Amino acid sequence: MDKTKANQSIKCSVQQCSNHCDSQAYCALDTITVGTHEPNPTVVQCTDCQSFELKQN
Repeated sequence: MDKTKANQSIKCSVQQCSNHCDSQAYCALDTITVGTHEPNPTVVQCTDCQSFELKQN
């Protein structure tokens, strides 16, 4: 994956993710998966980017 390619359809500020674009506040993936960790999500905090992968230093 090219981490310099910003997918301007997916804004992202999580710099700890290995899929984060190195130079801009966007994801470098073509698509992401969004899910929940709650049985009945009712607020934004209940949702998660399931494409998150911790960046290895």
